[in-house]
Amino acid sequence: MIIQFFLTELFIRFKHEGPATCYVRSMTTTFPKAVLFDLLTALLDSWTLWNDVAGSEERGRAWRAEYLRLTYGCGTYVPYEQLVREAALATGLAGDAADALEARWLELPPWSGAQAALHALAGRTKLGVVTNCSIRLGRQAAERLRVRWDCVVTAEEAGCYKPDPRPYRQALATLGVAPGEAAFVAGSGYDLFGTSAVGLRTYWHNRVGLARPEGAPPAALERPTLDDLLPWLEGRLS
Repeated sequence: MIIQFFLTELFIRFKHEGPATCYVRSMTTTFPKAVLFDLLTALLDSWTLWNDVAGSEERGRAWRAEYLRLTYGCGTYVPYEQLVREAALATGLAGDAADALEARWLELPPWSGAQAALHALAGRTKLGVVTNCSIRLGRQAAERLRVRWDCVVTAEEAGCYKPDPRPYRQALATLGVAPGEAAFVAGSGYDLFGTSAVGLRTYWHNRVGLARPEGAPPAALERPTLDDLLPWLEGRLS
C-alpha cells in the first residue's frame, strides 16, 4: 500500500508540474522518431532466471517483489546490486543468491519475438533502452540483443529508478526527440506511471500476465507478446 501511494502521488505530481500534459494531448499515431524499451521485462525474460536462482517460481516472485518495493521506495539511486542482495536476504534466500544471479547474468534470454521486432525497427527509427539497472549490468543485458542501440539509459546514470520521469526524459534528451514523437515498450505496469507523466504513448508487453497496478493509467495497447508492436507503431492498431 505504501508503494502504491508513492507511485500514485508521483504520477499526479509530475503530470501537473511539467509540460507532460500538453505532450499527452499532442501525441500522434504517426511512426515514432524513437522507440524506447524497458529491458529486463519487455525484451529479456529475467523472470525465469530469478526464479531459477531462487529455486522456485514462488521464491523468485517473492524476491522480485521485495526488490521492486525497495526500488520504488528508495528515491535517489541506490546501487542495483545492493538492492538485489537486500531483497534476497529479506525474503529468506541465502546471501549468495544475488551473487549467483549476477554470475548467470549473461544467460538472460530475449523473449520470443524480441529480436525480430528490433530487426523490423532498426533503420526506421531510433532505438533506446531505459532500464532500472546499474551501468555495468545494464550494458551487459542490452548486449544480449543483436541491435545497435542509439542510447542505453540506466537508473545509475539517471540518478533514480523508474517510474520517476527523469530516466525517460534523459533518454529522450539524448536522442533529441520530444515525448510526443516517441513511444515506449513497457514490461511492467509500473512503467505506466512514468511514461504517462512524461507523455510517452506506451505498448505494454505483459508477457507474464501481471495485473495493472492500482492507480496506474492504462497503456495505449496491452498485449502478451510483441507481435502487435509494429502494427501499433504504424497506426494499424489502437
